Amino acid sequence: MPGFDYKFLEKPKRRFQCPLCNKALRDPVQVSTCGHRFCDTCLQEFLSEGVFKCPEDQLPLDYAKIYPDPELEQQILCLLIRCIHSEEGCRWSGQMKQLQSHFSTCAFNVIPCPNRCPIKLTRRDLPDHLQYDCPKRHLRCEFCGSEFTGEAYENHQGICPQESVYCENKCGARMMRRLLTQHSLSDCPKRTQPCKYCSKEFVFDTIQSHQYHCPRFPVQCPNQCGAPNIAREDLGTHMKDSCGSALVLCPFKDSGCKHRCPKVGLSRHVDESMKVHLSMMCSLVSRQRLEILDLRREVEELSVSHDGVLIWKIADYSRKLQEAKTRNNFEFFSPPFYTHKYGYKLQVSTFLNGNGSGEGTHLSIYIRVLPGEYDNLLEWPFSYKVTFSLLDQSDPSLSKPQHITETFNPDPTWKNFQKPPSTRNSLDESMLGFGYPKFVSHEEIKKRNYIRDNSVFLKASIEIPQKIIA
Repeated sequence: MPGFDYKFLEKPKRRFQCPLCNKALRDPVQVSTCGHRFCDTCLQEFLSEGVFKCPEDQLPLDYAKIYPDPELEQQILCLLIRCIHSEEGCRWSGQMKQLQSHFSTCAFNVIPCPNRCPIKLTRRDLPDHLQYDCPKRHLRCEFCGSEFTGEAYENHQGICPQESVYCENKCGARMMRRLLTQHSLSDCPKRTQPCKYCSKEFVFDTIQSHQYHCPRFPVQCPNQCGAPNIAREDLGTHMKDSCGSALVLCPFKDSGCKHRCPKVGLSRHVDESMKVHLSMMCSLVSRQRLEILDLRREVEELSVSHDGVLIWKIADYSRKLQEAKTRNNFEFFSPPFYTHKYGYKLQVSTFLNGNGSGEGTHLSIYIRVLPGEYDNLLEWPFSYKVTFSLLDQSDPSLSKPQHITETFNPDPTWKNFQKPPSTRNSLDESMLGFGYPKFVSHEEIKKRNYIRDNSVFLKASIEIPQKIIA
């Protein structure tokens, strides 16, 4: 072992230091031939390498000339040093030979637990360890008086049957742990208990109030029909479907019958009032028919155009033309449209096989005024310019469309442009509007793309001054 590596109060003199390890000599030996001194261990390690020369002067060495130096050793052991635990806080200092005896009392020296637990700790930490942490310490339970080692005591804590504890349900009661189970099962006001009707669990002191609302709690029928033990949640179904004493309305109540009677007597009422009910149903059907007509008219009003332009697609043109040829003066009618919001209501009609002077050779087109919602707010007669167009369906990117167009100003003296009667059915659909019997010939309509995908498009537009629209 090399020399002493302690913290000396004064640096050791050179003659006290080993030339090989540069530390204070431990077990010093002297070479008698040259007088040099070394630590016994240092010199042995040096010579074990096969060099038998003094490390200081390189003179030959002889094992027989190396002797211990007890006098020097005593001088070294009297040197003053600090405790090896000085950096940890120990303030002891004294002669080197007193260090081992100091360790027996040094508060910072690490020692094993006297209870033979595997822990090693400083002497100053030993009392707390023995009292609180040592798994081999001996303790007595303050509640039951039994003795345990530290580890067993920790396991015993929290399960001691004699320990006084509070009820886990937080009812406020305190008792020995061995009585807690019985208390929780039968005495605790905060214990949970299932409702015997719905099986849901409730705190014991609230279960009584729960029964006032429990859906499965048995109740009596308010009609006193005698049905036993009806669950509260089934009462409504019972009174609606099963209770013979419940007052019910006549099934013809929506027709106007206001009769009410117990359910058991309803069949008799229906049988006795059959004629009355039939009359009520007939009246209801009549009212509903009028309501449907009103709703249909309102839907039609919402679906019509309100910008003074009608684009009317006549699909399946060839079939309809053939039908017009077989039926004399067969007229097709467009959906109605308005000239503007709150304006005149108009309708276009056409004779695909012609009418009057154009019959058999031309397509005829006419326009007429229909009774509208806002006629009482408008100026009469109708006097705004009307333009008819047969639209060319050619691709605009390939050639400029060439629509066939006719325009006229209504004659204010003509009957059809006067204010129409307000009665809905007073307009004679057989009465022609104003237009062109020879609008476009059958030969002309076959040119270009006036007919495309067996459909034609007719357009009617009304020129309304901006001040009227505003």
